[in-house]
Amino acid sequence: MTARPQPISRRERPAKPALTRAGIVSSAVRIMRAEGLQRVTMRRLAKELDTGPASLYVYVANTAELHAAILDELLGEVDLGPAVGGEDWREGIEDVLASYTRLLYQHPSLAQSALVARPSGPNYLKLLETLLALLSRGGVPDGQAAWGVDVLLQVATATAAEHAVRDGSPDSEAEWNAVAAAVENVSETEAPHVAALGSELLSGTPRMRATWRINMLLNGILHTPRATP
Repeated sequence: MTARPQPISRRERPAKPALTRAGIVSSAVRIMRAEGLQRVTMRRLAKELDTGPASLYVYVANTAELHAAILDELLGEVDLGPAVGGEDWREGIEDVLASYTRLLYQHPSLAQSALVARPSGPNYLKLLETLLALLSRGGVPDGQAAWGVDVLLQVATATAAEHAVRDGSPDSEAEWNAVAAAVENVSETEAPHVAALGSELLSGTPRMRATWRINMLLNGILHTPRATP
């Protein structure tokens, strides 16, 4: 006759670690790395932490705030070395933004979320400080730097999100070939400028275009005064 298992008293169970915001975010990052950002919900996170979803709202207001906190956590991986190095300020900004976009490339769903996420943690502030320091090194007026840093991050984030969507589509190559064919075979009568610049529209490596894009933005930030209220 098989002995019946004896119930374990609640008093004998090991105590669960206390919930903290840092612990919640750390668990959310772990789920994202293993299962993707779409799986990081309050319900899934509560299951991971062996608690109820309502308990999490004491520390995180909603899923959007949680995703922003995940982004801030990962921003700690961005290489901010150019801020303390002696390289050219333009190259420094290009290197920092390249590190930022590479981070988002590694997490496609996070790249798309970053378009609307509003991180406000310490790693985001370090990223802002680094870019502002580099703009200051380049002689960019304070007001223009304050607005310009937002534009730089917006463009870098949009680039990463576009890359994530395109590379995640099984039809991306076919779609690009269709665009290239349309540009190369356009009617000179219907679209004379497109026809004249067809090869230029499709030219350049991704790195060449990224360098040009950053320098174009920096030139605009440097030479475009802010409107006075």
